[in-house]
Amino acid sequence: MNKYVESITDMDKDFAQWYTDVVKKSEMIDYSSVRGCMILRPYGYAIWELIQKHLDKKFKETGHENVYMPLLIPQSLLQKEKDHVEGFAPEVAWVTYGGDEKLTEKLCIRPTSETLFCEHYANIIQSHRDLPKLYNQWCSVVRWEKTTRPFLRSLEFLWQEGHTAHATFEEAEAETLKMLDVYADFCEKILAIPVIKGKKTENEKFAGALSTYTIESLMHDGRALQSGTSHNFGDGFAKAFDIKYTDSQNQLKYVYQTSWGISTRLIGAIIMVHGDNNGLVLPPNIAPIQIVIIPIAMKKSGVKEKAIELEQKLSKSKIRVKLDLSDKTPGWKFSEYEMKGVPLRIEIGPRDLENNCVTMVRRDTNEKITEQLDNLNIEETLEAIQKNLFDKALAHRNKNTFEAKTLDELEKILSTTPGFIKTNWCGNTECELKVKEKTGASARCIAFEKADEDGKCLCCGEKSKHKIYWAKAY
Repeated sequence: MNKYVESITDMDKDFAQWYTDVVKKSEMIDYSSVRGCMILRPYGYAIWELIQKHLDKKFKETGHENVYMPLLIPQSLLQKEKDHVEGFAPEVAWVTYGGDEKLTEKLCIRPTSETLFCEHYANIIQSHRDLPKLYNQWCSVVRWEKTTRPFLRSLEFLWQEGHTAHATFEEAEAETLKMLDVYADFCEKILAIPVIKGKKTENEKFAGALSTYTIESLMHDGRALQSGTSHNFGDGFAKAFDIKYTDSQNQLKYVYQTSWGISTRLIGAIIMVHGDNNGLVLPPNIAPIQIVIIPIAMKKSGVKEKAIELEQKLSKSKIRVKLDLSDKTPGWKFSEYEMKGVPLRIEIGPRDLENNCVTMVRRDTNEKITEQLDNLNIEETLEAIQKNLFDKALAHRNKNTFEAKTLDELEKILSTTPGFIKTNWCGNTECELKVKEKTGASARCIAFEKADEDGKCLCCGEKSKHKIYWAKAY
């Protein structure tokens, strides 16, 4: 039983190696022959499918439609928005040959699709009656990263990108904040990951955006992870791509646009927020297998039949259940599904049959529960696991969120206890960059809460304009 998890590094000794061990041993990914590109194995992809299912439903409920844009972008199109192309230039992969012929114009493999949507919108939007345009795309993108890590940073990754066009700035701003709330709600209720909502600084915002909003989460090792972003583009892209509409007064105006997205990076967040030294710990709402049934002494009369009967009953309740009838030992199976983070294990053997009961084991607490077969509290138990994982993550974040009044104080906290550190800030980029240079922490987000009336910037001592969260981040 112990052999299965012996090769997992202790997370408190080497968190980076623990993470790599878990994603490999739980059979979520494999490495491909291209550096920085990963193969999503069925178990890892199943988590992405559930993420996609939950969010796609919410997008459609809020009026969005799915589209698909080309993989390749002409160089001339990418260069139409100056700030945007400068922001992505170091990460762009180019196609220069088609077959054995050199292309007259280089083609970019999409790092993101703003320019493609803009070109399309310029062609299809003429009147105020064409607005709003609420589109979303599920696809992969390529960014030529220097250092990579499965799910967190790879050359190619899966994501969704929403792109919308509106008649006014106010409508675009409302859309930007609404989708931020959709992401925050999803992370907290489905992934059991508490998030902090806020606005990115000018230095950290998306290239070409007027403003960027973010949800930030805290990992087990005290580092932050940007878990989703929502951007208000204003009319900057519209002017670059000449996206105009005629309003109800027959006046020609530019549209206002938004963009918002999450990626397979969220799977990395699930691993690093909830995992332990035995492997994954998956919240029931996102677990590909919510319950595994393991027969004990399967050859004994009635055990296998009762296990099959229970599996069929739970499946009818739309619970994602797996019955393991393989010839592996029960101990090996316990360890294997523990590694895979299955929220609830049900053991059923000859003694259980005699007493008309089963033993249930919770992955989050290792608590063993004996319940009557005719009165299993399955849904209540799964709900309790979901809530407990969120509460544990929230308690961890609260324990590792600090306040500092000066740069020295911030630096001292970071050197001993990684986590979020909230400070006052004057709003000047010079102070932001000085903090980053001296401590290695970046500005994660400007908090929505107001700054203290008498607060002073941690760096320059001038009057504070904002409350801001700092952290070292992935």
